[in-house]
Amino acid sequence: MAALAVGLAADAAAQSHTVTVVRDLDYVPRAEYAGGKDRLDLYIPEGAKNAPVIFSLHGGALSAGDRREERFVGQRFAAAGYVTVVASYRLSPEVSHPAHIEDAAAAFAWVKRNIGQHGGDPDRMLVTGHSAGAYLAMLLSTDPRWLAAHTLSPRDIKGVAPVSGFFWVDKEGVAPDRPTYVWGSDPRVWAESSPARYLRADLPPVLILDTDGDEPWRQRQNADLAAALRAAGHRDVTVHKVPGRTHMSVWTKMNDSPSEETSSHILRFAARVLAAK
Repeated sequence: MAALAVGLAADAAAQSHTVTVVRDLDYVPRAEYAGGKDRLDLYIPEGAKNAPVIFSLHGGALSAGDRREERFVGQRFAAAGYVTVVASYRLSPEVSHPAHIEDAAAAFAWVKRNIGQHGGDPDRMLVTGHSAGAYLAMLLSTDPRWLAAHTLSPRDIKGVAPVSGFFWVDKEGVAPDRPTYVWGSDPRVWAESSPARYLRADLPPVLILDTDGDEPWRQRQNADLAAALRAAGHRDVTVHKVPGRTHMSVWTKMNDSPSEETSSHILRFAARVLAAK
């Protein structure tokens, strides 16, 4: 606990960057999605030049949420010196899988191509997200099909930090217990949509965060993900359980103080995996 306190204090001391926000950048210019779901916002620390990048995807069960509700994410990480991307994506029931992950991949690809113009380093990008956003972040980092559509691969992701996510779509709490308009009703599709299907030793470093206030099935999925990654030979898996938070507040409270645990764990992970070579 003493080491944790020292680490959190160091994080607090680092929060000094003035942040500029660039809103409503269109990552699918050939299309126009209702509600601006093909847009992303950039949070840029003052003086950023070849700065590391954090790419964040919001939660909401793939049927709710928006980047504009996640300004606290951009402000928190950009204040710590990271060019931060907060992206929207299309939602169910208007669309179903794989539209959500296709959008996440398109947004990541746009950032990879364009972030250098905004002070970010396209070769130092970490992906994070909460709940359904954690699911998308992990799927983007494991199943190579989605980035391959943009001539990219999971190797272009230098670290992934899912927060209170789910990783087996075909298990309790996810597709079997949710409306069919997200993943349909075919168990084969559920399995193919699961990040856990694609675990292997050469994936990017992984930081798994959840909270003791998450639903039991979700806590099981997070613990099982860590075990399955290690069983697959992955050697860079870090796990933290944030105490005293609910499924929502483990994410939404991250900007309450510079020493808040969720964001502090992510920032320490980012400092390690995105360090300049």
